Amino acid sequence: MSFAIHPLTPDRWPALEDLFGPAGAVNGCWCMHGRIGAAYRRRPRTRNKADFRAVVQQGPPPGLLAFAADDLAVGWCQLTPRTALPELDRNWRLRAVDDVPVWALSCLYIRKGWRRRGVSAALIEGALRAAKRAGAPALEAYPFDAAVSPSASGSGYASTFARLGFRTVARRIPARPIMRHDLAGIGG
Repeated sequence: MSFAIHPLTPDRWPALEDLFGPAGAVNGCWCMHGRIGAAYRRRPRTRNKADFRAVVQQGPPPGLLAFAADDLAVGWCQLTPRTALPELDRNWRLRAVDDVPVWALSCLYIRKGWRRRGVSAALIEGALRAAKRAGAPALEAYPFDAAVSPSASGSGYASTFARLGFRTVARRIPARPIMRHDLAGIGG
């Protein structure tokens, strides 16, 4: 199945709202966890939504949307320079491996009914191209390793990233590798 991958720009905000639904995906996070940590849980969902909308309106686009043939948004990935997500460095499991100015693919959300249909892979492939076009030297991800932990994942699964050429650069706990893809060989 083929998906159209587009950056989340202000004009595409309604598609993200529809994808995330009234609750705001992943318990009202609205992709604020990487920016403010667990504090997103103590705030009203409406505030998380408003703050993330401000990020989108300010630009550059903080991620990518996957659309099915009928223009239905079926998936999302947050894609940004790692420095835009300070919570990653506050979490010892995900702390920076080195000083390379990587971009981060920190979360994936796939619409129910569309999971296990290739949406995650399409978003990851789109993220590789977008990060390369933006001049990033590498793209990093923080998935779960389903072979080690049965946890559900809002950050994807290590097997999907490995299949797309990511390699593990650190593993501070067994279930959560830090994976990276060098972008030198990727076409923009």
